[in-house]
Amino acid sequence: MKLRKVTAASAVLLALSVAATACGGDKDDKGSGGGKTITIGIKFDQPGIGQKTPQGYAGLDVDVATYVAKKLGYNEDQIEWKESKSADRETMLQRGDVDFIAASYSITPERQKLVDFAGPYLLAHQDVLVRADDASIKSAQDLNKARLCSVTGSTSAQNVKERLAPKAQLQKYPTYSACLTGLQNKAIDALTTDDSILAGYASQSQFKGKFKLGGLKLTNENYGIGVKKGSDLKDKINKALESMVSDGSWQKAVDKNLGPAGYKNEPAPKIGEIKS
Repeated sequence: MKLRKVTAASAVLLALSVAATACGGDKDDKGSGGGKTITIGIKFDQPGIGQKTPQGYAGLDVDVATYVAKKLGYNEDQIEWKESKSADRETMLQRGDVDFIAASYSITPERQKLVDFAGPYLLAHQDVLVRADDASIKSAQDLNKARLCSVTGSTSAQNVKERLAPKAQLQKYPTYSACLTGLQNKAIDALTTDDSILAGYASQSQFKGKFKLGGLKLTNENYGIGVKKGSDLKDKINKALESMVSDGSWQKAVDKNLGPAGYKNEPAPKIGEIKS
């Protein structure tokens, strides 16, 4: 009897051990399709970049992330999308809430101390958006005579005012959509943030043809894909990004999501090449 009891208990322990190992394999074996799903962080509120819509998820970052996930062995229906707000991105990666993040995520020395980055996959620039019929803003200096809008908490407008156009009349609105309405109504003269984000907003059907990018290239913003520090996903994602560029999928994604606003993208950056 004692022998049978010990044997039964051992069998239970062995079964639990095998089950735990299997579950661990599902979670950790990313990059070979070993898991049932992959969790990806994106923005939910940036048209053209990352947006949650009634029809699903759309934007350049969504297309890039979907392509990468497929190369890692995951179909689109195996992707779990999670909102990654700017202030939460490093924490989400460190906690393991997501496998990787593609969310207009600029690579900076400060962020590289906390997480690793694959890419970059897009070289964006801080720029301004103006009305399509406005020819008064051709340089950063012209902003000294302008009413300049950005969202509360953004550093973009402050960067212009402190470094480039100290006499600009800085106005902060709660959202980019509010800035666009103010721009359309001539309450402001220009909206500033990354050109990719501006192009995404201006590409919305209700705004097509009403705005244009200034093309000022005030800063360099190297968009990368964030992963947990030390993750082996970094190299796998880099290979996927190289493939996306070489087979033409990258340019198609840029044109589809940002092209309607007249966005003239930089050539696809080389992996590991960060322009300051």
